[in-house]
Amino acid sequence: MIIGCPSETKVKEFRVGLIPAAIQMLVSDGHTVLVQKDAGLGSGISNEHYLAAGAEIVPDAASVWEKADLICKVKEPIESEYPLMRPGQILYAFLHLAIERKLTEVLLKQKVSAVAYETIQVGRVLPLLKPMSEVAGRMSVQVGAWCLEKHQGGQGLLLGGVTGVPGGKVVILGGGVAGMQASRVALGFGAQVTVLDTNAERLEYIDHVFQEHLETVYSSDATIEEAVREADLLIGAVLLTGAKAPKLVSKQLVKQMKPGSAIVDIAIDQGGCIETIKPTSHENPTFVVGGVVHYGVTNIPGAVARTSTFALAHATMPYLRLLANMGLKAACQENPSLSLGLNTYQGYLTYKAVAQAHRLAFDECSKVLAAS
Repeated sequence: MIIGCPSETKVKEFRVGLIPAAIQMLVSDGHTVLVQKDAGLGSGISNEHYLAAGAEIVPDAASVWEKADLICKVKEPIESEYPLMRPGQILYAFLHLAIERKLTEVLLKQKVSAVAYETIQVGRVLPLLKPMSEVAGRMSVQVGAWCLEKHQGGQGLLLGGVTGVPGGKVVILGGGVAGMQASRVALGFGAQVTVLDTNAERLEYIDHVFQEHLETVYSSDATIEEAVREADLLIGAVLLTGAKAPKLVSKQLVKQMKPGSAIVDIAIDQGGCIETIKPTSHENPTFVVGGVVHYGVTNIPGAVARTSTFALAHATMPYLRLLANMGLKAACQENPSLSLGLNTYQGYLTYKAVAQAHRLAFDECSKVLAAS
């Protein structure tokens, strides 16, 4: 199989889909790997590193898309890449199709088979999303502390406080991987931390991990309202696999937050769980609504590209080898976890949450694969 790795196209996205160690394995398996020139520079990987691993360097994205049977990316294609996709091609990347109707329609029209990192699932674990959730969770506190600085529009609050002056209050909606990592860093800053979740077992686990150092609260409309009003930094870390994030905090509630408080919505890739949030970029990361600083960057881990690239590649590689060595159909039939990542297949929409989000026809993955 010919596997292609183009440069990322989102603003300030410095990650790359493949690392040299992955290419070395793919080449040893008998595959050809094409890497766009300079694709890895943002992650500290030179063309020479790729060449030494056995890759071929090609001059531009069009050359990668034209020749590759399987495209390995980090983020979803943007509009300029839509014409480069072709029927029968496999796209392997973060896709977030529940909020990307146009991309969904293009994938269906072009009959591209799209495997989404964020919906590959082993039991209750999302192994390809997990490393990026760890990064985003940790960074949410870092950028939140920055948003609270006066010259960013914040209240001029040091999140950890100092002797005689209390630290800020951090409220985290969601106790999953991102929420746990946000809690860890916020406590390290010296902040007061409250975590809300609807899963009582998860709250019990968080209590066990952090002991008395933070507060856990069962999430409901009433408890969210109370916590949000008191928050200096609100972090949205809610996830419904492959589906749009639920809107847990209304515009009216945001208006009741402290002037100069901050919101970081990690769930923005799936639409966000704060009603006032909108996607932003690393170039223009924040905006203010009702006196509250909002941070809605859709590719937070791209800011720490080297760490993120290597963490992601370690997670994506086993499934990539399955796809390359067995072919898409056989690999999905062999591996149920991988099959959950298949969102579109030869013109069929095979992930129910995406179909529901866009009110499009849904076809069961196993049936479509068996009939093909």
